[in-house]
Amino acid sequence: MGKVGLVCDSTCDLGPEWLAQHDVVMVPLKVLFGDTTYLDWIDLTPEAFYEKLATSPILPKTSQPSPAEFAAVYAALAEQGCEEIVSIHLTAALSGTFESAMLAASGSKIPVRVVDTHTVSAGLAMTIQAALDARAAGEDAAGIEAAARYSVDNTQLLFALDTLDYLVKGGRAGKAQGLAASLLNIKPVLTFNNEGTIEPFKKVKGTKKALTEIAARVAEASNGRKVRVSLLHSLAPELANDLLAEIAATGVDYELVHTTIVGAVIGTYAGPRAVGAVYCPVQ
Repeated sequence: MGKVGLVCDSTCDLGPEWLAQHDVVMVPLKVLFGDTTYLDWIDLTPEAFYEKLATSPILPKTSQPSPAEFAAVYAALAEQGCEEIVSIHLTAALSGTFESAMLAASGSKIPVRVVDTHTVSAGLAMTIQAALDARAAGEDAAGIEAAARYSVDNTQLLFALDTLDYLVKGGRAGKAQGLAASLLNIKPVLTFNNEGTIEPFKKVKGTKKALTEIAARVAEASNGRKVRVSLLHSLAPELANDLLAEIAATGVDYELVHTTIVGAVIGTYAGPRAVGAVYCPVQ
């Protein structure tokens, strides 16, 4: 069985070092502050990004990788002896990244299976981990893709934002556009639907209740099974710790897979002090 290459984009928020250690090739998206362009996670760490976000007079913009950038990665993996590639990416509903990967795949010398995860950040990371586990178990490209798609179909991301301003101004609010979250300390718990767009899951009052609601949903979705959990936060580790404590308090049998810091691209829309959890029941 030939070697299978794994490719992802930077919005998984696992960081280039972790991905390199696990033999996954990352294609970065871009963040633009005015006329200056930064490569997500390469030129701009999350810490540097949120500092710039707090002081910049203009909101940043984001840009997907070009098909040529994906094509170069696919060609390099073919040169390294890969016989097939599984390429896993953030939701196509909010970014042209998936489309760029598909265009590059159509011209690749070796087969490329492109997976739209319909989610972002720790949700994308969860699917990458499923693909890694399948590859480590000796699965071929079809088996790795199947594991990734199982993760996509059974993973849900729930998250709460400190403010909806960044999401609305960035044009990514989706069905959450009309929420008056600034009123009465409303903290909507948001999710990604099956089409990969953002929609409200539940409206609660205050961050504490948002964390409790997310934890309760994780426990409910487990349906008595062990559940894999990943956490995300945008420079708010105390909120991630509080959320994990809430999940543990439900008594659910869980495995913590990752805790990711939301990088510059997703942070452009999430803003600082976002927190959330991704969960997937174990097969």
